[in-house]
This record gives sequence, structure tokens and C-alpha cells, in this order.
Amino acid sequence: MNNRDNRIDYSAVLASAVHDMKNSLLLLTQSIEELGEHMPPNSQVANKINMIHYETTRLNTGLMQLLSLYRAEIDELPLSINEHFTDDIIDELFASNKNHIDYSDIQINIDNYQNFSWYLDATLVHVLLNDVLVNAMRYCKKQILVRIEEKNDFLVVVIEDDGNGYPISMLKSNDMNMGDFDISAGRTGFGLFFAKIIAEAHTNDDKKGSIHLANGGSLGGSVFTLKLP
Repeated sequence: MNNRDNRIDYSAVLASAVHDMKNSLLLLTQSIEELGEHMPPNSQVANKINMIHYETTRLNTGLMQLLSLYRAEIDELPLSINEHFTDDIIDELFASNKNHIDYSDIQINIDNYQNFSWYLDATLVHVLLNDVLVNAMRYCKKQILVRIEEKNDFLVVVIEDDGNGYPISMLKSNDMNMGDFDISAGRTGFGLFFAKIIAEAHTNDDKKGSIHLANGGSLGGSVFTLKLP
């Protein structure tokens, strides 16, 4: 037998392992949420549970990104495009972070909101936006603003915070091509790389999705914008 036939497909093993870890993390997160429901707000134990929930959420998002990037490598990231209402997207986003929102002093507002439908891959868009929201909750001072609108035939989702804003190195990513991303630079580079892949995978005729980072906005901190055609 040829030795090549005995080679292990490590990328497939990694994908399988990531999938199993993601399922375990989901069960762990659910258990943490159940514990949190029985804790008095702002207690020391509640704050510890909130911190653990935050970290497990970050881990789960990272694993989802790894799995999606593997699928992008072998299948050119097949999308499951269906009609979804923005109400449902926002509800799921807030539900995923309910514990952290409930047990913190962070105020999240929705600006000038109107519910409408759009065709997109809800699972991948949720992972993308959840990562942005989790980071906004980590780096903000007290306020986060979410805005969804339809503009020039694009669905535009904006998440702002009142933190110190994006560092210059991250702002430079706006002008990077996919090959320019240094995903070995840590989770920040990896998250942006993933977000750009998901956005650009959404196309409609000659239009293509995009992400954009900026500082300022109405809260004076970081401003993340997702545009989907």
C-alpha cells in the first residue's frame, strides 16, 4: 500500500475536533446561564459567573470562525441564504449575550430601528456580529449603540461604543486585501479576517458585502459597519 494512502488528513481531524469542542462549549455556556439566573445581580459570585460566560462566548465564537474558515478552504464557504427579519437577528444577538448584559452596567441602545427582511446567511452573520458585540462590551465604558438600516440597496449594520476606539493597526485593515491579513497576529487579526470573508461572500449581481472600521461616531469610540447587498 502506498504510504500516501496512510496519511492523516489533519485539517479534517481539526475540523471534527473543533465541532466537538463547540458542542461541549455550548452545553457549558447553557449551564453557566442557568447558574446566573439564581444569582443576585452585582454580587461577587454573579460577576465571576458573568466573566466566565463572557470567556466561553469568546471561545465559542473563535471555534465557529475556525470551522467556517476550514469550510471556506474546502468548499469556498457555501452560504445558506434565506430571507430573515432584522428583528430576529437582533433578538438572537441579545439573547446570546443576555447574562453579560443583565449583570453589567452596560447600556445598549438601538437607534431609529425599523424591522425589515433581507436575504443572508443568518448563522454566519450572527457569529460575525456577536464577535463585534462581545468586543464592544469588553472595551466600552458604559454605552453601546446598534443601528440597522437599508441604504443604497445594502443592509447596513453599525455597532458603536464609547470606548477608546480601534488602534491604528486595525484601522489600516480597511484597505487590506485578503492576502494582506496577518491572522497570526492574534485573535483580533483573525476576527477581522473572518468578518471580511463572511461579508465578501455575500454577493448580489455586481454588489459585494464589506466591513469598515472607524473611530468617532455618536459615542466617540469604535464604529464597526457591516454592509450586505
